[in-house]
Amino acid sequence: MNKYIELLKTLISTLSFSKEEENAAKVMRDFLGSEHIPFETKENNTWAFCRHYSKEKPTILLDSHIDTVRPALGYTKDPFSPIEVGDQLFGLGSNDAGGPLVALLATFIHFYDRADLPFNLVFAASAEEEISGLNGMQIVMPEIAPIDFAIIGEPTKMELAIAEKGLLVLDCYAHGKSGHAARNEGENALYKAIDDIQKLRDFRFEKSSEVLGDVKISVTMIDAGSQHNVVPDVCHFVVDVRTNEHYLNKEAAEIIASLIGSEVKPRSLRLNSSGISENHPFAKLVKSKGINIYGSPTTSDQAIISCTSIKMGPGDSARSHTADEYIYKSEIISGIERYIELLDELIL
Repeated sequence: MNKYIELLKTLISTLSFSKEEENAAKVMRDFLGSEHIPFETKENNTWAFCRHYSKEKPTILLDSHIDTVRPALGYTKDPFSPIEVGDQLFGLGSNDAGGPLVALLATFIHFYDRADLPFNLVFAASAEEEISGLNGMQIVMPEIAPIDFAIIGEPTKMELAIAEKGLLVLDCYAHGKSGHAARNEGENALYKAIDDIQKLRDFRFEKSSEVLGDVKISVTMIDAGSQHNVVPDVCHFVVDVRTNEHYLNKEAAEIIASLIGSEVKPRSLRLNSSGISENHPFAKLVKSKGINIYGSPTTSDQAIISCTSIKMGPGDSARSHTADEYIYKSEIISGIERYIELLDELIL
C-alpha cells in the first residue's frame, strides 16, 4: 500500500489547479507506465482499460479527479508540502480527491490482470472536476463508452452517496431607472432585487426527495450602483440552486424565472441531479455490509457522465476546500480494501 501513499504525496507536491493539471497528469501517467499499464490521454485526462477487456462483458468505470481548488485562506502549513503527523497526511488535494484517486487506482491495479472478472474495469484520472469544465470527463466518456456503472471517487467516509444534487447557477438582473438619490426620481433596481430575493427566500419547490431532500435556493452574491448619490438602474445577484431528482435544471430555472421580476440567465443547465435506486445490485451489496447510504448535497463528475453512477471514497467531505486539508493514511488503506471487497462480490 505504501507506494500509493507516496504517489499521493507526489500529487500534493504538484500544482494542479483546474485547467492547470498537466504536471499532475504526467505524475499519473508516469505511475501507470511504471506499472506497465498502457493508458490513453486526452487533454489532461488519463484512462486505462483492464488487461482482459471484452466487449461481451459490462464495464465499470472507476473515476476520480486530479485537479484541486486554490488554497483556502488560513493555511498554517504549506499546502504543497505533504506533511505527515502520525496517521494524518496534510496537503492541498489530499482529501479532495487525492485519497479517493489513489485508492481507486490501487483497486484497478489489483484487478488489472484478473481474467475471471465478470465485468471490465476502466480507470480514469480526470481533469477540471472542480469547475465542471468542458475538458474533463465530458470529453473522456465518448472515448470509453459504453459504461454500465461508475464509481466516482470522492471523500464520503466510504459511505455510499446513492444520489447527489444537481447544480444550477443563475445570474439575475433587476432593471430600474437611474436618477439622483437626493430627489424622488428614478427607479431603484436594488430595491427590486431585494423584493425578488425575499420571494426566493420564502419559496419552496413542491417536490421533496426521500434521499436528497428539498431543492435548496441560496442567494450568494449581489452588486449594484456606481456611486452613493445615483439610484442604480441595474442590480445583479447570483442564485445557487441545488436540485433534487424531481426537477431538471431547465425546469427549475423556468420556475424561478416565472416567480420573480428580474431577468434570469442560467450559466449552465447540464449539471443535473443523479443517482441510483436502492435496489441496484451495488446498493444492495453495500446495504448488506451495513454501510450507510445517503444523498449528497455536493456535485461531482457524476453530473457530467450519463451512465448509472454512485459516489464513494475515503476521506471526509467536511474537510474538502478547507485550510490545512488532510486525510488519514489508514482511511486510504481501508478504502482500498473496501473497494476490493465490494468489487469481488459484485454481480451486475
